[in-house]
Amino acid sequence: MNIQFHKYQGAGNDFIIIDNRSLFFDHFNHKFIQILCDRKLGIGADGLILLQDVTNYDFEMLYYNADGHLGSMCGNGGRCVVDFAKQMNIFEKECHFLACDGPHLANWTSSNVSLSMQNVEDIESGEDYFFLDTGSPHYVKFIKDIESINVFEEGQKIRYNERFKNGGTNVNFVQIKDQKLYIRTYERGVEDETLACGTGVVASVLSAYEAKLISNNSVEVIALGGDLKVNFEKKDHYHSIDLVGPYNCVFKGELKC
Repeated sequence: MNIQFHKYQGAGNDFIIIDNRSLFFDHFNHKFIQILCDRKLGIGADGLILLQDVTNYDFEMLYYNADGHLGSMCGNGGRCVVDFAKQMNIFEKECHFLACDGPHLANWTSSNVSLSMQNVEDIESGEDYFFLDTGSPHYVKFIKDIESINVFEEGQKIRYNERFKNGGTNVNFVQIKDQKLYIRTYERGVEDETLACGTGVVASVLSAYEAKLISNNSVEVIALGGDLKVNFEKKDHYHSIDLVGPYNCVFKGELKC
C-alpha cells in the first residue's frame, strides 16, 4: 500500500497529515504511527493528523501523539490541517471542523490561520503554578529566565509527579517581557520539549491574565519555533479565544508500506 502524506509545521510544531476520507488508514496500529513520527526510523513529526469526513462539518481532525496513541486537542495541528483542507478545496475562507474536544471555527488567509478554541471556565492556581484545560491539560509556571531552564528535566519532574504520572500533563515555562510571553513547553505524548504548543500558548496567556501579569486581551507569544498571537474576552469565564499564527507545508511524499 502506498500512503500519500503532507508534512506541515506551525511555529515549529510539525505534523504528518493524511487525507483519510476513504478510511483506508489503520489508526489502531499505534506502533506504525509511532514509527511514522520517529525522526530516525520514519518521516518524523510531533504528531500525526488524519482528515476525515463527518456529518454537519467541513471535516473531522483526528490527532495522534508521536507515541502512536490518540491525543487531545492540538492547536497548531488544527491550524495546519485547516490549510491542508483549504488546498483540497474543502472550503473557501472559513471552515467549521470537529476535533476531539468539540467543534472549531477557523479563518484562513494566505499567511495565517485564526483558530477558535473552546471556552475556559476553570483555572486552578497554586503557590507557583496554574493548571487548566484548553483542549489539552496544561501546567503553567512563570519564571525569570526562560533561556537557562532545563525544560526536559524540569518538565519531566512535573509531568511524572504523583498527581500527573497517570494521565499526564503538558508543562509550560513562561517569562513575560513588555506584555509579551516567551514560552518553552514540555509536551506529553512527545515526552520532550517541542518548538511550540498551541494549546500551551493559550493556557499560558490566560494564566498570565488571571495572575494580572498582563493587561491586554490580544497577546503576542514567542516560542522557540515562531511567533503566535492569542485573542480572548473575559466576563465570568474566558471566551472568544482565538489562536492565530502561520503554517507551512514543508513537503509532501508517498510512503510505501
